[in-house]
Amino acid sequence: MNGAVEAANKNIKKIIEKMTVNYKDWHEMLPYALLVYRTSIRTSTGATPYSLVYGMEAILPIEVEIPSMRILAEAELEEAKWAKQRYEQLNFIDEKRLKALCHGQCYQERMARAFNTRVRHRDFNPGDLVLRKLS
Repeated sequence: MNGAVEAANKNIKKIIEKMTVNYKDWHEMLPYALLVYRTSIRTSTGATPYSLVYGMEAILPIEVEIPSMRILAEAELEEAKWAKQRYEQLNFIDEKRLKALCHGQCYQERMARAFNTRVRHRDFNPGDLVLRKLS
């Protein structure tokens, strides 16, 4: 997938490096680093990986202890209204994924255009000397 896994691993590694003092305790910080990685917005899609999978933003553990406005607003709803609202959110997940896909394609086009502006076009004719790499 064009190095997407390697890029994700590189980003997770950078997050863990910032969180740890000693390299021996990286495994204790891994769940927190993954939570950060999954709940941060990607430039390529314009959404978080968590929201693309589940259709809603993640509720952070701290928000359970100290309720945010979002939690308080949901708590005021009746159970039937909440169920209806949740059903509507699940229906909109496909729309959100399509929007992220379109955003990703536009991002790839922008990156390709930026790369292509730096590439210098060269014309070669028969008989021209070129450097050939031996493998």
